Amino acid sequence: MTFRQFAFNNVTRNKRLYIAYFLSSMFMVMVFFTFAIFAYHPMLNSPDMLDGLNEQARVGMNVAQVIIYLFSIFFVLYSMSSFLKSRKKEFGLLIMQGMSPRQMRSLVFMENMIIGFFATIGGVALGLIFAKAIMLIAENVLVLRESLVFYLPTQAIVTTVIAFILLFVLISFFVSFVLRKDPLVDLIKGDKKTRGEPKASFLLSILTLLLLGVGYYLAITAHGSTVIFVMVPVIILVIIGTYFLFTQLSVFLIKFLKKRPNFYWKETNMLLFSDLTYRMKDNARTFFMVAIISTVAFSAIGTLYGVQTMITSQFYSVNPTLSYTASLDDEQEVEAISGDIGAINEVFQKYDVETENIEMIRSFYEVESTMNNHLMIVTQTEFNDMAHLLGQEKVELGEEEIVVAALADGYMGTMVEEQLEVPLSFTEVGAILPKQEIFYNEVLGNFVYYIIPDELRDQIAHQKTSESLYYVWQADDLVDKDTLYQIGDDVDNLVPSYKTFATEYTTVLFKQSFGQLLFIGLFIGIVFFVCSGSFLYFRLYSDLDDDKEKFKSIAKMGLTDKELKKVLNKQITLLFFAPIIVALIHGFVALNALSNAFQYNLFAEIALILAAFALIQIVYYFIVRYFYSKQIREAIS
Repeated sequence: MTFRQFAFNNVTRNKRLYIAYFLSSMFMVMVFFTFAIFAYHPMLNSPDMLDGLNEQARVGMNVAQVIIYLFSIFFVLYSMSSFLKSRKKEFGLLIMQGMSPRQMRSLVFMENMIIGFFATIGGVALGLIFAKAIMLIAENVLVLRESLVFYLPTQAIVTTVIAFILLFVLISFFVSFVLRKDPLVDLIKGDKKTRGEPKASFLLSILTLLLLGVGYYLAITAHGSTVIFVMVPVIILVIIGTYFLFTQLSVFLIKFLKKRPNFYWKETNMLLFSDLTYRMKDNARTFFMVAIISTVAFSAIGTLYGVQTMITSQFYSVNPTLSYTASLDDEQEVEAISGDIGAINEVFQKYDVETENIEMIRSFYEVESTMNNHLMIVTQTEFNDMAHLLGQEKVELGEEEIVVAALADGYMGTMVEEQLEVPLSFTEVGAILPKQEIFYNEVLGNFVYYIIPDELRDQIAHQKTSESLYYVWQADDLVDKDTLYQIGDDVDNLVPSYKTFATEYTTVLFKQSFGQLLFIGLFIGIVFFVCSGSFLYFRLYSDLDDDKEKFKSIAKMGLTDKELKKVLNKQITLLFFAPIIVALIHGFVALNALSNAFQYNLFAEIALILAAFALIQIVYYFIVRYFYSKQIREAIS
């Protein structure tokens, strides 16, 4: 048997030891490849396609590929490190048989290349199988109006194979070069060195609660622009607190429970908690890394999805079906008004859509105010006409009363509240303090404006600085969205786009543009999350041999199958979900802070994102638990 055959047989005949590393590497290849299939799709790279990606988006796709690839390097290195640590005893036996350090490095290099080659081929094959599903997801995320047809992704295959073969070659060289030659006695003992009792500081445990408590409090109580200012200190507090949570507080709590006989001696708790302090201490850095990486994944995807939902919902809530604006201070625009409005009316007639219409003058006045000297001001009648059209409540103003109006529940809320304490100084009328604020669903094309009584308009006419025509078409709610999109598309081809705002057409364009970023974030988030789950998998399986020996000894003392199953379930659940639950809490607080920043309720979006990730982790948990428990039972029987 040649040395190459020995390396190959070592891999194929010891599947349990190598399968975790192989599957994790193959999954990374598959994710990179499926993303490349999408990035290189001919439809999305065609300049002639209206739904194609623009140049900035293509740059973003390339950057995302680099990020995924760089993270793959880090992940494969971590997997390799965990993989080699679990083989210390094997290396010791090989050295006893006369294997030289050079041969040891050659063995590791060849084994890694065998695994890397088949992982690359397997990842590409799985990517091809799931390619159509990925493109269907992309169509919905990007709101594409044409299907992404399946194609032979030659460029994606070549890029993936070259990138990952090169990755495995470089990592194999690196690992084999830095492979440490531990003393033979340490290799033979493996991880069975005598360890002292893990220690935990009471003061650091209290500090953990303070750090996390203060961080959560600042994140939850901050609103508006304040969220931006507290973001950095909150992140620092939570990261430090999370590290101490796993290295100090968790160990302290376990030792506290072990000192309670009523709890520790109850049923099988002693088997569960006897070495849990060692496991928590040994796994603390992994748990910390998993919690932080998972939090980043939750927060990134939740932020992108939440922002998209918020903006698109406000498109619908604050705008009529279609609006037209033309400056009355520009002679060319004034001359074009009649033709533009006529063309738009013909488009609505073409699709047999009836509308209600309002024509009004939007005026800006030079008024003394700390916010802005040029303010948009509308009369009570003008505002009520628009409110009637959109089915909103009307306002009733007394003499010389004014109110501030702004986007409903929007991020302008804090600014508007400040304006209630700022009087407006008019030349003829004097200073008037706004009596109230109105968060309204229709803002007349401006984020903040003022509503005044009709009779006040004539008195301030000389303070007018500019005015524009504002013409609105409002269709019935029963008109389907595809028709409204086509109307907006036709109008965009007939009238300069800066003059019109077609709500459905603009919303679709925004979703397509923002969807590119969302799709990239979704992929990167999935990579982070699945990699964090794989980290837990490796840590759990690194203790498999110890668990086999422990439960084999205990089984001889009368441990039943029911008790074994109960202990294993609790042990795997604690070790598997401890960092994930922490990450879910971190993610909830982070996304809640996002809601406060925009003053927009994102609870449904937060719940959806966190529930989706939790469901993936639960499925992953059941798979891992089944195979782990199976191997323990086989070792006992």
